[in-house]
Amino acid sequence: MAATARCALKLALSPGQAGDAPQGRAVLKSLGGAPVAGCALCMDRAYEGDETRQLAEELGFVPVVPPNPNRVQPWEYNRVTYRRRNEVERLFRRLKGYRRVCTRYDKLDVLFLAFVHLALIFDALR
Repeated sequence: MAATARCALKLALSPGQAGDAPQGRAVLKSLGGAPVAGCALCMDRAYEGDETRQLAEELGFVPVVPPNPNRVQPWEYNRVTYRRRNEVERLFRRLKGYRRVCTRYDKLDVLFLAFVHLALIFDALR
């Protein structure tokens, strides 16, 4: 989970075969709530399920995610705020610029996460 193109709030490692939405809900629960009431939470379409949106609202976030085109009752969302989601995608792209993160040479999760943290620090200091 990232706040901007330069700021990561929460980092969690999950198995490759695990679904995005359940892992995203676990990260949201671990945050404990929105830092400011009504804080926008931009999410990818993978997180547009009812359960994830409901959890975000319970925690004080305003979910900003486009509905699946096949939904019978689609909802409105802030399109301008949703466009800023690319800032988070740029953070992930910069992390993949570190070969060790991109190729995942480390066998132990703790070593891999340590290098991701190091890469985030390098990126913030740049």
